[in-house]
Amino acid sequence: MTTNAAVLNRRSFLASSAAVAGGFSLGFGVPFSRAEAQTGVQEINAWVVVHPDDKVVIRIARSEMGQGTLTGLAQLVAEELECDWAKVTTEYPTPGQNLARNRVWGNFSTGGSQGIRQSNLYVRQGGATAREMLIQAAAKEWNVPAAECSAANSVITHKGTGKTTTYGKVAAAAAKIEPPKDVKLKDAKDWKIAGKGLKRLDTRDKLTGAQIYGIDLKLPGMLTATIRDTPVNGGTLKSFDAAKVEKMPGVKKVVAIDNRAVAVIANSYWQARTALAALPVEWDPGPGGKVSSSDIAAMLAEGLNATQAFVGNQAGDAKGAIEKAAKKIEAVYSYPYQNHATMEPMNCTALWTADKCEAWGPTQNGEAALAATAEAAGHPVNKCEFHKTLLGGGFGRRGRSDYVRQAVLIAKEMPGTPIKLIWSREEDMTHCTFHPIMACKLTGGLDASGNIAGLHVRLSGQSILAGLLPQNLQNGMDPVVFQGFNNGGTESAYGYNIDNLLVDHAMRNSHVLPGFWRGVNTNQNAIFMECFMDELAEAAGQDPLEFRRKILKPRHRRVLEAAVEKAGWGKAPPGVFQGLAQIMGYGSYVAGVADVSVSEQGQLKIHRIVAATDCGHAVNPAQIERQIAGSFVYGLSAALYGECTVKDGAIEQTNFDTYNVMRMDEMPKVECVIVPSGDFWGGVGEPTIAVAAPAVLNAIYRATGKRIRTLPVMNHDLRKA
Repeated sequence: MTTNAAVLNRRSFLASSAAVAGGFSLGFGVPFSRAEAQTGVQEINAWVVVHPDDKVVIRIARSEMGQGTLTGLAQLVAEELECDWAKVTTEYPTPGQNLARNRVWGNFSTGGSQGIRQSNLYVRQGGATAREMLIQAAAKEWNVPAAECSAANSVITHKGTGKTTTYGKVAAAAAKIEPPKDVKLKDAKDWKIAGKGLKRLDTRDKLTGAQIYGIDLKLPGMLTATIRDTPVNGGTLKSFDAAKVEKMPGVKKVVAIDNRAVAVIANSYWQARTALAALPVEWDPGPGGKVSSSDIAAMLAEGLNATQAFVGNQAGDAKGAIEKAAKKIEAVYSYPYQNHATMEPMNCTALWTADKCEAWGPTQNGEAALAATAEAAGHPVNKCEFHKTLLGGGFGRRGRSDYVRQAVLIAKEMPGTPIKLIWSREEDMTHCTFHPIMACKLTGGLDASGNIAGLHVRLSGQSILAGLLPQNLQNGMDPVVFQGFNNGGTESAYGYNIDNLLVDHAMRNSHVLPGFWRGVNTNQNAIFMECFMDELAEAAGQDPLEFRRKILKPRHRRVLEAAVEKAGWGKAPPGVFQGLAQIMGYGSYVAGVADVSVSEQGQLKIHRIVAATDCGHAVNPAQIERQIAGSFVYGLSAALYGECTVKDGAIEQTNFDTYNVMRMDEMPKVECVIVPSGDFWGGVGEPTIAVAAPAVLNAIYRATGKRIRTLPVMNHDLRKA
């Protein structure tokens, strides 16, 4: 059972107790080294800590936000370690410790379904190295060759004499052994812990309420703040009248932040929120204040026919082939702004003094959060620390550290006092980094035999990199826009063999800040391509499955065929209609088949979605199934309801009354087919989101005769055409 809560409480206690005495603790060097010396707890290496009672603590650098990475990575370490899984717990190292130890834990960033696929090698090596050190310690004690010893279930055995010992008994000696430079990793076919559908390590604490999230953190003497940022991105804070609220109950201070926000610090969140609501504030919205959704839509429409565009994938002469084709088909699709809508709003606790700063909170990138802490604090990084908690949802939103910066700047206003910043739900909903808005014009040409002669996909819309990471643009182009359309590669390759193809992007950025939203650009790109593929199949007079089979690349076809076989394509009961979709995203090949019905009154019911995935290695099959089901909740919520609109520069949807999500009674039955090829490491958390919407949209068309080309579905009348 995971001990994240205990780790956080102990660190919080050390930090806050010292703060009361006029300073606070920064845990650099080996985590918990003093405690280890006193209790016999031993760090074997950076990944593995062994207790005298054989409990094994596995350190996880990636963030846990409900996706199961914590358990999956622990399984990989434990597999190579050959430890007793029943005695495994986990803890987070801090980014400050990572820097102090030459980044021994590697990358702390968690997004793009990269947690396991990017760190699997070195975490397995960490487990294998610790195992060999423990075996060598036992062999040395017995005065026998280490090659004659083996380990299993935290017990080391000497083959010749039958002697045994446990990890806890030899841990102290093992910690002093020079780590071997080269260790052999297991073949996946020999896995006993990895590859199995084991229960997650963090479930019980969540169910019992023992789990501590950032918003739950309590420190002695802590105050609470809440903030109101400019309603229009790019706007500024013009003025506010602090005198109107300074004497309200519990209020300690009213402060301006970055010339664009104002915060109230009080004894409690409710006191801070009440005062902030009563605070007179004037804003200068800037030029963005004149922009509304219709203006943005017009800008994107212009981009669909612009002469200049960035080319993401090109083969042959698409425009020429379309011009000569026997039949030409054209359609325009669009995808709206969408909110991350995490259940836990943005929050961070900070404690600042003149020479140090420490912060606690949920983040998808601990090192970025540490950098934001140091920058806002005005201190060197080695005088700052960030302690990561479990996340109450992330979906890409917590990869950005704007709320961390705000918390530290607020804490600087009251040195030596820990202050927890909590965003209101309204603040969280209107100051998201939104899923980018995008329009797409698809033009296809069919030859006389109904084969695709040429295809042009024109994307028009925002670039996340231009908004957040302009240094990552490639000669002005955003390569991330083309997820699912790439010409080969191991990340998000286009799945169809089309001789004459052109995929390009007319970048059109508004003042609304875009961000990495779970699944990012595979979401809309799968809708554009897979729905239009159905349109092409219909124009050719062919079954959409057979139409795809002729041109799909082998791995893409294999996973689609697994999905349709499980779903019983073409065998739906009367009144139920099927749709399908496929894509490659985040290193994995995925496909989905949806069964839907639509009543005479236009009421949609999604009965079932079957999903197939080839993610290479399946570390925890049960967790993959849960991830697929969870991704469908997210993807279908977006397709059915997700839309953020702009009026006078500001986002109009401020809470869940205007930004709806799926309810339990709307959720379809989800069936999963895992077809692991075992020769690569693909992602799991995001790929299948992309196939949910197009599979459902294609099924809706078959049920109603209506093509839905603009989302969300709630804006359309589904009564039969």
